[in-house]
Amino acid sequence: MARYAAYFIVRKSDAVTQSEKEPEDPIFTRKQLVLLIFPLLVEQLLAITIGLSDTIMVAGAGEAAVSGVSVVDAINVLLIQIFTAMATGGAVVAAQYIGSGNRQGACDSAKQLMYVTAIIALLLMALCLCFLRQILHIVYGDLSADVMGNAVEYFRYTAISYPFLAIYSAGAALFRAMGNSRISMFVSLMDNVVNIGLNVLFVYNWGWGAKGSGIATLYARVVAAAVMGVLICRAGNLIRIERPLHYVPDFPMIGRILHIGVPNGLESSMFQIGKLIVQRQVTALGTSAIAANAVAGTVTNIANIPANAIGLALITIVGQCVGAGDCDAAVHFTKRLMAVTYATVGAVCALLFVFAGPIIGIYRLSPAAASTAILLTRTFSVADAPLAFPAFTLTNALRAAGDVRFTMIASTLSMWVFRIGFSFILLGLGMQVLGVWCAMYIDWLVRSVIFILRFRSGKWKTKKVI
Repeated sequence: MARYAAYFIVRKSDAVTQSEKEPEDPIFTRKQLVLLIFPLLVEQLLAITIGLSDTIMVAGAGEAAVSGVSVVDAINVLLIQIFTAMATGGAVVAAQYIGSGNRQGACDSAKQLMYVTAIIALLLMALCLCFLRQILHIVYGDLSADVMGNAVEYFRYTAISYPFLAIYSAGAALFRAMGNSRISMFVSLMDNVVNIGLNVLFVYNWGWGAKGSGIATLYARVVAAAVMGVLICRAGNLIRIERPLHYVPDFPMIGRILHIGVPNGLESSMFQIGKLIVQRQVTALGTSAIAANAVAGTVTNIANIPANAIGLALITIVGQCVGAGDCDAAVHFTKRLMAVTYATVGAVCALLFVFAGPIIGIYRLSPAAASTAILLTRTFSVADAPLAFPAFTLTNALRAAGDVRFTMIASTLSMWVFRIGFSFILLGLGMQVLGVWCAMYIDWLVRSVIFILRFRSGKWKTKKVI
């Protein structure tokens, strides 16, 4: 099936020119692609494995601490999407300036991006600090006193960390736009090492529980922001921030960043809200379904590491190609990375399908929950292999070209109509948690068809930002 999907993307109504097949003077060489993508793979792997170890450490502080951290993290993801979307918008603008040969424009966009994301994060921090309990009550209703206490403590410190995370995210996005993903990988590694070390000290040794985990997160993000802030100001960078403490708003430039960032942020926020609604559906199915859904969700995240990394790389690659006015090169590299995605995701999914039983067995679930988790993991492996690229990764190529409004509308409608709508329908038919996952696969299929058709139409080539 993956082969046919790939063929459908590559095939065009007109003949493919020789220059599209292999540019004579490529913007990115094979070595440059490897140097860009490999650190992104490592960074995505760190995001999963370090996050998992973080959760395990907090688990030692008791169920109330774990629950408090869990409920806040769901809210954090939703809020953080807002300023990380701005970082993506800035990366697209900077990449297009680099491609056009306008280094000063890229540097100017970097400075505006840093300040815009920091200001948005400061506003979100202030909002959360003023209304901690109210936000938790709106999202989750009445939590038990011990869970609420842990959640408030953890929420307070992670909210204070928002501006520092925003600075790191903007800096990482800018280094990726330059094609230098090693910096974001190393800073991410340092951030996670500091976080784990402080968690051991605060949670294990000092017994601070959820509060200790929140403080560790805050300190780690402060360090990451400081290092990233110093690195992005270095004179030798292709993009650098000059006179960082002197800021004059450039509203046309901010408008270009928001043109990408706002639709991307709305799309990500709607996606997270939809996931919360689906999560509520699962919680009504009982403890066994909740456990199976959680474990299968954690395990299957592994399969998305290659697609996520290549999606980030496409922002840099397509952005620079479009900025240079070479849309044929953008098509060429998208097809090339599409093949890499299918090969890597297909291999990981095949391993997950075969070894689903032993992997799920590590979590020591009840027989009923383990059986369901294995079924979910295997159905995911079958669906993800052909649909991972067109449903999600391909959208980054469209966004990098500036085609953000279309991707926002299509993704949001597909999420709410097919994923959420079919979840209710299939649950009504008695499919239990498998019905929720099948609704997700239907959503992926619809997205794939829409974005493949959009890519083949070439309309995205007219959406250049600068």
